Amino acid sequence: MTLQATAPAPAAVRAETTDSAPRPAAGVAGRVLGALAGALVVLWAVATLTFFLLRLIPGDPVLLILGTSGSPSAAVVAATRAAFGLDQPVLVQYLHFLAGAAHGDFGISYQLKVPVTQVIGEQLLATVQLVILAVVLAWALSLAITVPTAGRRPLVERTARTVEIVLASLPQFWIGIMLLVVLAIGLGWFPVAGGDGLAGLFLPALTLAIPIAGFLSQVMRESFETALKQPFVTSARARGAGEARVRLGHALRHALLPGVTLTGWAVGSLFSGAVVVEVIFARPGIGRVLLSAVLSRDIPVVLGVVVVIAAVYVVVNAIVDILYPIIDPRLASR
Repeated sequence: MTLQATAPAPAAVRAETTDSAPRPAAGVAGRVLGALAGALVVLWAVATLTFFLLRLIPGDPVLLILGTSGSPSAAVVAATRAAFGLDQPVLVQYLHFLAGAAHGDFGISYQLKVPVTQVIGEQLLATVQLVILAVVLAWALSLAITVPTAGRRPLVERTARTVEIVLASLPQFWIGIMLLVVLAIGLGWFPVAGGDGLAGLFLPALTLAIPIAGFLSQVMRESFETALKQPFVTSARARGAGEARVRLGHALRHALLPGVTLTGWAVGSLFSGAVVVEVIFARPGIGRVLLSAVLSRDIPVVLGVVVVIAAVYVVVNAIVDILYPIIDPRLASR
């Protein structure tokens, strides 16, 4: 009787295990597919909105293509309009744009008369280097502010919070001008304009990093202070762990998630801020390309740069989603 009563239990356990085993894999696949679908929707929405907004700009783009010198004949205008597909209905132009963008083809620049992908490709690396260094500096500054001061005496805490608010509130163009005047022109530590290597990259990256560091510090401070009150920190201190080990080895890892989330947003902000910084420091990059294209109404270049920036933003946020379970393994089972 006992054997008959207890025999089905292992089978039930096996059945439950078998039923539940695929769930983590299915959950991961679902998250990946959901992220991919969301990324495609975002890119489509950005491309569509930008395309139709640019079509609202008054003026004939054919005259921009031909330039202001002379008065082109009607035949030349008609031939140019046909060559660039501007003689077709707007909806047809939009569909051609989407088809080309799906293959990385954004058309020909009105001003430079070369493929837009070539224009962007020649400048993209400089901006990517700038943004990467800015993210690294922002994290370094935020950790230097947050880790030593979180959970300390009220005076230290208030001072650190004030510093964070000030950093987050500073406009990037003002930071860039001050760094340029003091560190480049005044002290001569860095090149005034352009410059190769890390020396020419540091001040522009620091200009972008300072406000982001203020936001990162504010976000991580709350989670860091919460982590310091958790039982695992109390246990670590009871085992004799020093304050530095408690903060860096135990509390910090649990405080990183909000900062990692904010980093995904920050990358898009940094690409936008690169427009101002690249102009101030006379650096190459897609920020200057975008500004020049907007001023000259070079629609294909504007469209290409905006879509590329949106694609970078989407990819970075997908990477952030992947990093979540690595930073906090508890999220992997959800």
